[in-house]
Amino acid sequence: MPECTHDCSTCGESCSERTEEFDFRAKANPNSNVKKVIAVMSGKGGVGKSLVTASLAAACQAQGRQAAVLDADITGPSIPKAFGVHARAMGNDEGILPVSSPSGVRLMSLNLLVENESDPVVWRGSLIAGTVKQFWSDVQWGDVDYMFVDMPPGTGDVPLTVFQSLPVDGIIVVTSPQELVSMIVEKAVKMAEMMNVPILGLIENYSYFRCPDCGQKHEIFGESHINEIASSHGLKVLARLPMDPALAKACDAGQIESVRPNYLEDVAKEL
Repeated sequence: MPECTHDCSTCGESCSERTEEFDFRAKANPNSNVKKVIAVMSGKGGVGKSLVTASLAAACQAQGRQAAVLDADITGPSIPKAFGVHARAMGNDEGILPVSSPSGVRLMSLNLLVENESDPVVWRGSLIAGTVKQFWSDVQWGDVDYMFVDMPPGTGDVPLTVFQSLPVDGIIVVTSPQELVSMIVEKAVKMAEMMNVPILGLIENYSYFRCPDCGQKHEIFGESHINEIASSHGLKVLARLPMDPALAKACDAGQIESVRPNYLEDVAKEL
């Protein structure tokens, strides 16, 4: 070990005499200038995190803000498909170049690096977490106003890596109307508190179905409790998204940017 200079800001050692808190965050690529990083997460899978992430990025881009999506769901990447992007990411001596969507949203996902999109990712947690860090430090994101991180479900290795390694400014929690949603939200809230990252609000997906014939709303998954849950945790409800077949069809066709209306336009403005 080199002789101590007592300047903790230039030292990576974690010794007993350290007086300055060690910063575990990964350094961004020199060609990246990301102003805000927002993580989109949930305590369980299948609630529509990728849909919310893609819709928010598309809305921000449409409003004149440069948006980007870091797909941290390594074993289940779906962001490129939603945007209709199937090109392979390229690189140079300075790092990896993100792939742009038709409207200019910058994307990085494992599906943009593998030879076949349908190949399974059979990796252990440490390798998956390391890949997420590389998406931050090795990708030349350029000037980005809002980066949205599409998180995998739960509160395991990858969410922990994101909160420790990336300068996350806020979290959006995606929920569904089922009864167990309160437990899901509580898990996400507690993790956010542990990581000292503010929760910007809740977005409820699958809230209702509007009949195309009579216009009446039907709560397919039962009565929503999102307002009570948000109130109990001191959180804000940002949006309640309907079950819209047109939206699902657009995602499958890679046309998330062309969906009108974009149900998250007001949330993007608020951000």
